[in-house]
Amino acid sequence: MDYVRGILSGLAAIFIAEFAYAWPFLRGSKATGLAPLLAGLLSPRFWIVGILMFGLFFAASRGSAILRVLFFWIPTVVVSALGFSIVAMYAYLITISRHQ
Repeated sequence: MDYVRGILSGLAAIFIAEFAYAWPFLRGSKATGLAPLLAGLLSPRFWIVGILMFGLFFAASRGSAILRVLFFWIPTVVVSALGFSIVAMYAYLITISRHQ
């Protein structure tokens, strides 16, 4: 179960850090495609937010049952589901656009 907590913490931290980095650029950006989203991997802000969120989620996964549900399971599952749905949407759009 520790592996699941670590993986969920890492995935949620990566998705939150990417959303925090890419959101300001998506408002007024003229770039198209995945460029604004993937540019965050080179940013120090991306890595700082990612490491802090991972630490927060991983520490919350070791608390009492109520804190664990409120501050670990609910946020990590929701963020991971939203992140995977966005990745799946991009994959679907790329697949559809190549067939036309």
